[in-house]
Amino acid sequence: MLAANKPVLLADNRGYRYGDGLFETMKLVNGELILAKYHFERLFSGLKLMQFRIPSLFTPARLLKEILTLCKKNDCTRLARIRLSVFRGNGGLYDETKGLQYLIECWPVSASVNQFNKNGLDIDIYPHAQKSCDLFCNIKSANFLPYVMAAQYAKANKLNDCLINNVKGHIADATIANIFLVKNNLVITPSLSEACVNGVMRRHLIEKLRASPKFELREGVVTKNDLETFDEVFLTNAINGIRWVKSFRNKVYTNAQTIQLFRDFIVPLYG
Repeated sequence: MLAANKPVLLADNRGYRYGDGLFETMKLVNGELILAKYHFERLFSGLKLMQFRIPSLFTPARLLKEILTLCKKNDCTRLARIRLSVFRGNGGLYDETKGLQYLIECWPVSASVNQFNKNGLDIDIYPHAQKSCDLFCNIKSANFLPYVMAAQYAKANKLNDCLINNVKGHIADATIANIFLVKNNLVITPSLSEACVNGVMRRHLIEKLRASPKFELREGVVTKNDLETFDEVFLTNAINGIRWVKSFRNKVYTNAQTIQLFRDFIVPLYG
């Protein structure tokens, strides 16, 4: 283990040089890694897709043990944010690399991440980038440029988040979240074919909604017109669960069903 202010990467780290890596952002509550199974399934699926050489000792069980050890060291087992980054070693673009390297970081977080956001988010669409609907569009890649620039755009325009379109002009996702829209009992969200990140909280919520008699869930195309006509919008990620969106441009949203979804499907995750 190294202190946070100590250097840990070489200059020729391929994640640093090329974005050649993956990452997982995870949440620990009372010593339990929330949705751990989904995180590790996504991580190892992404590593396989990116043709990483995976050492036999690099397993979910070992990673979980190391995450818990680090959180204990940093005295944040009650409530923590964890980032697991995996890189394809060091070297140039065409160098033969020796498997993978990984880095685990953790921080204590405020109890507010377990609570519903009473002050809704203001969002817009980032106009200067589009996601390709390709083989790699659903993974949590270290190549994060469109989201970085969208976050900069949001900050410059006094927004809480920005949405990213895909190359077809449909909504893919937000900078650090997936998006859901609600109208009556209908809930819609972009399908994986629409280039959204395969979010673990998205997966959890989809499974819960499909099993619920109260809602009809549709995965598919989500457009700007949907943002202007649906009654409620919320964003999901592993840290905050559900965050209510208050407005998109001149459209103002309500939140009654979003609150109910938060109570029914997010609160139980935290015990």
